[in-house]
Amino acid sequence: MIQFIVHDEDDSVGVVTVEGLKANDTLKGWIMDQDVLIDIKINQDIPIGHKLAIKDLNEDDTVIKYGVDIGRAISKIAVGDHLHVHNVKTKRW
Repeated sequence: MIQFIVHDEDDSVGVVTVEGLKANDTLKGWIMDQDVLIDIKINQDIPIGHKLAIKDLNEDDTVIKYGVDIGRAISKIAVGDHLHVHNVKTKRW
């Protein structure tokens, strides 16, 4: 079962598509443009609709989702980490 989706292999995050994911679960993800499946072990509980890192990000790195710049990392983010307002901010302000 697919538990997260990624638009393109150049994206840095995927979007969780199922409920009930807990820290240390290994998730199956689908990279749509390349039609590739990947597995990632998550580091925190991640709610449905939230993002998870599929690449390591350093502070101030650009976060790419669906091929679009959605903001910057405000702290180091490891593969499998939950991304949300606590560690990603818009570049507008």
